[in-house]
Amino acid sequence: MISFSPTEEQSLIVDTLKRYAKDRLREIFREADEDGEIPADVLRKGWELGLVGSSIPEEYAGFGELSAVTGALALEELGWGDLATALALSAPATFALAILVAGTEEQKQTWLPQFSEETLPPLTAALLEPQMLFNPRKLSTTATRKGDSYVLSGVKAYVPLASNAEHVLVYANESDTTQAFIVPTSAAGVTVGEREKLMGVRALELSRITLENVEVPATAKLGGEAGIDFGIIHARSQVALAALAVGVARGAYEYALDYARNRQTFGEAIGQRQSIAFMLAEMLVEIDGTRMMTWEAAWKLDNGEPAIRAALLAKHQADKMVLMVTDRAVQILGGHGYIREFPVELWLRNARGFATFDGLALV
Repeated sequence: MISFSPTEEQSLIVDTLKRYAKDRLREIFREADEDGEIPADVLRKGWELGLVGSSIPEEYAGFGELSAVTGALALEELGWGDLATALALSAPATFALAILVAGTEEQKQTWLPQFSEETLPPLTAALLEPQMLFNPRKLSTTATRKGDSYVLSGVKAYVPLASNAEHVLVYANESDTTQAFIVPTSAAGVTVGEREKLMGVRALELSRITLENVEVPATAKLGGEAGIDFGIIHARSQVALAALAVGVARGAYEYALDYARNRQTFGEAIGQRQSIAFMLAEMLVEIDGTRMMTWEAAWKLDNGEPAIRAALLAKHQADKMVLMVTDRAVQILGGHGYIREFPVELWLRNARGFATFDGLALV
């Protein structure tokens, strides 16, 4: 039976992240968006909370165990605080948790201890590509076997924190299957391009990476000769992004609700008007429904049940829901909703990106 009651440990994690999101992220998110940079001390504090380390077992220098449900609970709070910072803190997790889920024992022993250190490790992952109708199961980036090596060629987009990354987990097409390879950014043929300028998450550094006949040893293939089951990793990414979307939407809903209760026109709060009240009710229904779908998919991942369909449905629902909720928040604020002094326009811009954020988070 699926249980929706968090454990004591999960409640502690949520409470800790809730305080961090309220006290730190909500204090800097607007300035960070305007400046195009997340304050280093905010990132450092977020990393010190140990969200990734608590997902790694003690045998790999961690202090917890992998749980998609716990990850979903945590990412909702980070998404509520600031999506750009949440994705920046998730960048190393896209490397670490993929290794934990699908890596060989040697890969786990080599890489996972780095994620329990005090500083954000210079590691990230690259799935997205700059092409129409992107399909993560039919990648244009290729990996070709060459003796004891693999040769990778292609272009990756939206790679988080790429300019400082020392290694990137690159997803590529090998014999019509999606596999992943650990690629040092110092390797010949790797070029980290200029930062991409996006409509939303403007505080997050996202760059393109070009690979031109980049040669890596066969041991760099995630999972060794057997490779990976990409479906499971992708499902974990979809659950993570759905949880972040719930957090963004919840923040927009709460702000719009508070505004509607306090904004007076013609002698009454605008929230008393049926049109506004119905909008708020529909927003809440969609948020709660999407959260349940996300938790169900996460629970299935944790319990070894088939979760690919549930994760896909949760992600598709979250993409639509977060855009609807943030757009309604702008509408409820009226003219104020379009002014940068108020945060709802920022949340709407961020929400628009969820349909294209494949692979930017993992639980």
